[in-house]
Amino acid sequence: MNDKKRLSISQVSEITGYKTHVIRFYEKEFDLVIPRNKAGHRCFSYKEVETLKYIKQLQEKGLTNSQIKVILKTPEIMLEGNDEVKEVAVAGTSVIGQDHSQQRIREFMQKFSEEMREGLTGITENLKELTDEIRAKDKDVLICENAKLKMDIKRKAYEVAELKEQLKREKNRKRTLLGKLLYK
Repeated sequence: MNDKKRLSISQVSEITGYKTHVIRFYEKEFDLVIPRNKAGHRCFSYKEVETLKYIKQLQEKGLTNSQIKVILKTPEIMLEGNDEVKEVAVAGTSVIGQDHSQQRIREFMQKFSEEMREGLTGITENLKELTDEIRAKDKDVLICENAKLKMDIKRKAYEVAELKEQLKREKNRKRTLLGKLLYK
């Protein structure tokens, strides 16, 4: 198929074996970029047809749509310098056509899952450390505030005692000698 030649969705349906509504669904499901002509109709090139064929091969090997999404997105995310991943994830048929390809894809997916788990474990540990650090700081702040409040209470208690003493002295001073004699 010439790369410059453009195909309609019905022609691609005949080539891939997918019904047109399935192709439209997969466009959204797998985030495929299908070019459109001036009228807004899909016009498929060799690249899009090969991608749909690749999806079909992966489905026939027993992979789920979620797994296929990861494989289709892998070249954009992780292929820099990783030949083993390239061999598994490149949108061609050489690896998929081999008997061991499904096993290699599973191994890749398992390795990818393990790396994600390790990353999440690290994040979880960091989060726990930060939480503990925040709690410790909060505890220190509460202890300081508690000490300040206790000091304020003692200061107020001394002020109250001093005011009571002043009041007592005032009462005694206001009493005259006559008042002292009468109230005894």
